[in-house]
Amino acid sequence: SKNYCVTTQFAFQENEIKLLTAEIERLKNFGCLGVSPSLEGLRDENAKLKYRLNFLKKSLQEERSKSTKSMININSCLQEIFGAAIQAAYPDLENPPLVVTPSQQPKFGDYQCNSAMGISQILLKTREQKVIPREIAEKIAKNIPANECIEKVEIAGPGFINVHLRKDFVSKQLSSLLINGVQPPATGKRKKVVVDFSSPNIAKEMHVGHLRSTIIGESMSRLFEFAGHDVLRLNHLGDWGTQFGMLIAHLQDKFPDYLTVSPPIGDLQTFYKESKRRFDTEEEFKKRAYQCVVLLQSKNPDIIKAWNLICDVSRREFQKIYNCLDITIIERGESFYQDMMKDIVKEFEDKGFVQVDDGRKVVFVPGFSVPLTVMKSDGGYTYDTSDLAALKHRLREEKGEILIYVVDSGQSVHFQTVFAAGQMMGWYDPKVTRVAHAAFGVVLGEDKKKFKTRSGDTVRLMDLLEEGLKRAMDKLKDKERDKVVLTPEELKAAQRSVAFGCIKYADLSHNRLNDYVFSFDKMLDDRGNTAAYLLYAFTRIRAIARLANIDEQMLRKAAREEVLILDHEKEWKLGKCILRFPEILQKILDDLLLHTLCDYLYELATTFTEFYDSCYCVEKDRQTGQIVKVNMWRLLLCEATATVMAKGFDILGIKPVERM
Repeated sequence: SKNYCVTTQFAFQENEIKLLTAEIERLKNFGCLGVSPSLEGLRDENAKLKYRLNFLKKSLQEERSKSTKSMININSCLQEIFGAAIQAAYPDLENPPLVVTPSQQPKFGDYQCNSAMGISQILLKTREQKVIPREIAEKIAKNIPANECIEKVEIAGPGFINVHLRKDFVSKQLSSLLINGVQPPATGKRKKVVVDFSSPNIAKEMHVGHLRSTIIGESMSRLFEFAGHDVLRLNHLGDWGTQFGMLIAHLQDKFPDYLTVSPPIGDLQTFYKESKRRFDTEEEFKKRAYQCVVLLQSKNPDIIKAWNLICDVSRREFQKIYNCLDITIIERGESFYQDMMKDIVKEFEDKGFVQVDDGRKVVFVPGFSVPLTVMKSDGGYTYDTSDLAALKHRLREEKGEILIYVVDSGQSVHFQTVFAAGQMMGWYDPKVTRVAHAAFGVVLGEDKKKFKTRSGDTVRLMDLLEEGLKRAMDKLKDKERDKVVLTPEELKAAQRSVAFGCIKYADLSHNRLNDYVFSFDKMLDDRGNTAAYLLYAFTRIRAIARLANIDEQMLRKAAREEVLILDHEKEWKLGKCILRFPEILQKILDDLLLHTLCDYLYELATTFTEFYDSCYCVEKDRQTGQIVKVNMWRLLLCEATATVMAKGFDILGIKPVERM
């Protein structure tokens, strides 16, 4: 499932395989397989040759079977190479440490392998052999197999192996990117991924607390889709429960002809507050509300219609927000799992896991002090029951192989308990199926307290988005983009791009595990690591070729014919930065931390600025301003940068514009 960065020159590999096979036969004739200890050295040599042969055969097979269009993950590539070198140097060492990282400074090469120190410690602990890391590094370096990406290695300091990449290899990968477009890294088998996110409650407006789950979940879904997986995006709506009794009873009183005339419920939030006030103060109304709950659970047709009417009002409001934020999601609320809950409780009872506690049916899960309540004393079900039913359905019916729950950190213990219960029941094996809670912190105001309005109310999400649009337009007008630069249509597109892009990026650029401070002033600043800066940088890059009168067709032709020269240090730095995109994506697929992509895009934009300031892409006559020379390979670097940035924006759910 990983990329192997061995040479793609099949003939060279096949020839080496023949030579190695002949060499092994020669050693056999010497009697070097399983013979006396006096020939230990020759046996060792034979083991290395056999390993080298197996490595080449495997890598050749991989190279032929994988798509030529997938982008090479250079880090994984180097890990494979150094993994082979360590195995050849220390064939008896089990699970040796494999540490390959990009170098922080050019003088230390392009990448570093820092495994020698770890191996030194293992040899000392397990074999009482004291070997200095530098000797180990030298031994690893001598066993590096033939490959197409490493120019040379150098041993530095106590045992760091500095890796210098081949320029023709980097140039070739950049050309491939330009010809084939940004392709996902090879990630192995296509899997079914279920992402649970957003999940607002019916009859309540979406507030700023729903923002993080919605934005993070959408971005994760886009990433897994880009990686080639089959993604099911689920909206686990709060669309069932006792609160619907009071809502339906209030609907019957306020709109008695609701069965024949659609009730004009304009403000569902006010409608909810009215019904809640009556529930708390009117005893007769409270009794009727409970009766409505019983009728709802028994699927009474008139009550179901009332329930659907209320749900539809909420759905329309939710969809306005999803349209603004470009969210794609399938509704599958708690009501979907109601008919499954009886069987869930029975399954736990049949396995002897249910205990009765003060009339409640509870399940204690090993390692957790608080039990799951699968049935209340009145016979009703709980969030625990519906989450267990949802988990089983996603595993068994949807055949989910990766399940991701994008829910706030306050639910961590709950989900850990539910997942552990699923394992206890044998619904899934965590070694085979990945079930993860992608937790996130809360949104804070600039006073570092929970983000609220001045009156202390929760901030409505729609109000927040409208304020973002207003501020984005003010920012564009401050820069006089409305006067001479943009048409009215372009101005509106830029407004939406900046407003919604900045709100998304401000969230995604922070580690999701931490709380973050919401500040329009900071997110709309076009300096520093913000969407405003990146969107502006992107439009600048796209404009370079356009201002040089180079169109897309000319760029495509040049990508097939031109060799990307990377002689200038800033060209080289930019080229390597562009090609780190697949390893960034792979890291996020592993740890689900999207701020890594934001950090990378900011690094790419600033690296491009260094390149653009140092390397002329288009040379003009200083007197006339006429173009005298176009350095096409540099325009191709501009295009490669913009292409990667565009895909990064797409994964983050940000829509760039050509003109800003």
